[in-house]
Amino acid sequence: MNKRFLMKAALGLTLALGLPLAAPLAAHAEDTLAKVKSTGVLKVGTETAFAPFDFIDTSGEHVGLNVDMFDEIGKELGVKIEWVTLPWDGVFPALEAGKFDIVAGPATITKARVERYRFTVPIAEATVALLKQAGDDSIEKPEDIAGKLVGSGKATAQLAQLQEFGKTLKGGVETREYVSFNEAYADLAAGRIVAVANSLPNIAYVAQQQPDTFAVVKPAFGEPSYFGFIGTKKPEDASLIDAVDAAILKMKKDGRMEKLQEKWFGTTFDTPDTVPEPKV
Repeated sequence: MNKRFLMKAALGLTLALGLPLAAPLAAHAEDTLAKVKSTGVLKVGTETAFAPFDFIDTSGEHVGLNVDMFDEIGKELGVKIEWVTLPWDGVFPALEAGKFDIVAGPATITKARVERYRFTVPIAEATVALLKQAGDDSIEKPEDIAGKLVGSGKATAQLAQLQEFGKTLKGGVETREYVSFNEAYADLAAGRIVAVANSLPNIAYVAQQQPDTFAVVKPAFGEPSYFGFIGTKKPEDASLIDAVDAAILKMKKDGRMEKLQEKWFGTTFDTPDTVPEPKV
């Protein structure tokens, strides 16, 4: 028999038996929630320089609202939490590369981000405000930073809002980007910049911890916005974000989230039960 005859014979047998002509090009990706429950571990990515959400305390421990929140989420899902920490500007690329299952962060819910990522329901307010040196009478309101040097976090929504706000001021605003907000606070304390733009909960916490060094400039200048945890829009990740949403809403209903907000911010936030249409 020649080669052509053998190929025709094989094709005929395949059709007769009703077998597929070719195997699927690629198997469907494994459902992320199923994988997490199978391994018993939820991998969470974050940075540890964003107090009071994630930071390293004086004993060297990773603490913050996110740590407590994910402890509770882990209980609801019946899994342990494994933290993966890295600088903020590397968090989103690492999420897309599959280095972890979800981002704690948290991140401000913005128009650009919701086009690319899926957010959980909000866990805190994120409206941007300014932190100044305590006793600095030259900055009494947000507009007083016109023509001055102000710091914020590299690749953050807070930096983007600061830059947009600067465009509305005569003389604009000169900005300095920092890999860590802790570095920005250190420069502010040393007088190398006049203010730091960050979300109100963050700077309120910093001012509360160091009232002789820092003060909050009121009112907040940013558009009303919220923080949420972040996953991808991949179909296989949908069930995980659904489960985390359910856990967060359960924590809101039974009062656990309010207690954690009070613990870490000294106040509570009225957050929506669904992801709002972002204004920024």
